[in-house]
Amino acid sequence: MRGSAAERREHIRDLVKQAAGQGADLVTLPEIWNGPYQQDLFPSFAEPRFGPSWQLLSELASEYGIWLSGGSIAEREEGKVYNTAYVFDRSGKETARHRKMHLFDVRISGGQHFMESQTLSAGGGVTVFETEFCKMGLCVCYDARFPELFRLMVDRGAKMVLVPAAFNLTTGPAHWEILFRQRAVDNQVFCVGTSPARDLEASYNAWGHSIVTDPWGRVLTQLEAEEEIRTVTLDLDLADQIRAELPLLAHRRRDLYEVRENYHA
Repeated sequence: MRGSAAERREHIRDLVKQAAGQGADLVTLPEIWNGPYQQDLFPSFAEPRFGPSWQLLSELASEYGIWLSGGSIAEREEGKVYNTAYVFDRSGKETARHRKMHLFDVRISGGQHFMESQTLSAGGGVTVFETEFCKMGLCVCYDARFPELFRLMVDRGAKMVLVPAAFNLTTGPAHWEILFRQRAVDNQVFCVGTSPARDLEASYNAWGHSIVTDPWGRVLTQLEAEEEIRTVTLDLDLADQIRAELPLLAHRRRDLYEVRENYHA
């Protein structure tokens, strides 16, 4: 996705309209769609809280009567810039907000070099929200590499975790599919990873391959690198069934170990 901020918003409007027209109840968008995924540019296109991208997402959810996981946007508040994800309900009400808590600071030999902490600030807090379908968790990209965070979301009742993400051409081929399958197996949840399409002329090349995995670790659908809208029907009762038949969550030795949330808003 390219163009000015206004052009990007119009493109998102068109994509959501198409997805809603296909009968989707929940539409998911990718990470950082309101500008280029370029660390030195995040501050220049970051928007204030309740800015134009937030307004658009709320409007689209209400207009089409859908749940909308609005990907993430660069957002500015009190002099800091965050990578912030939102979810809106069918009335356009903000139901969840998650600020990426693990910043992507990596230097891979022969591969990716990226330092988000140079311009972004880390968020805090575990994000789980109620829907008419089930409880869902929300995190952003690099957050998904930390199993403790997924377990905390599951302990709060999540049966599905939404992950707007932009893995690159180094980490994507190596870890994208296996990570979403493993998080699904370990936590017996559905996982939805929504990536930007690949643009080889951009400074950051996303892997693409948006994916949905089920609580048994199966890939229910996975796109290629190009932009595409795809719908998938989920049997959410499967999470309960698998947890009953293979009760690994109940078999944890809480007398020996535990994962605790230390953050308090």
